Amino acid sequence: MDEEVSIIDTKTRHEKIKNFFLENKKKIIYVILIFLLIVFSIFGYGEFKDIKKKKISNLYNLSIIEYKASNKDKTFNNLKEIVLEKDPTYSPLSLYFIIDKDLTNDKNRINDLFDILINKTSLEEEIKNLIIYKKALFNSEFATESDLLEILNPILNSESAWESHALYLLGEYFYSKGENKKSKEFFEKVINLENSSIELKTESQKRIQRDLSD
Repeated sequence: MDEEVSIIDTKTRHEKIKNFFLENKKKIIYVILIFLLIVFSIFGYGEFKDIKKKKISNLYNLSIIEYKASNKDKTFNNLKEIVLEKDPTYSPLSLYFIIDKDLTNDKNRINDLFDILINKTSLEEEIKNLIIYKKALFNSEFATESDLLEILNPILNSESAWESHALYLLGEYFYSKGENKKSKEFFEKVINLENSSIELKTESQKRIQRDLSD
């Protein structure tokens, strides 16, 4: 008797499962299709990113290899396009090359490219802070005090490894302007900052003792 009841229950479960699939066939097919579409999209997007990365890499390497003083404009345009691609590896390298080789005299264009890296490119926090510092370094010869402080503000308000570099840059900036009191204050901050490098602390002490002692 128990065996017959078990057989009936099993058949009933099978029938319910069968009816469920029959009644929801369209929904099940729809879910399966969505799942497959998502899987293929993920793999397709990954492959697209790999192809794009390789294309950017090839353009960067070719631009560097073919660079000559006579084709500065072409090199600049190629590297500018790479910066605009917002690639976390080759976009910063492209801007550094533009600056190192002085491929343009337009400071506004350079600052626009810096802003693309800082504000629109997906970068690790310390890499972004490094780029902020490099932007400040680039602008330090012609920027006003307020502009330079505004550029460095994200680093100064953090515990970044680049904070001591930013403070040292400000010390040198004010020293070059003849504002010795402000200069000394920033060098002292470098010395007192816990995570300052030994080299920067030493250089700050030398500057104070040699040029800023009372």
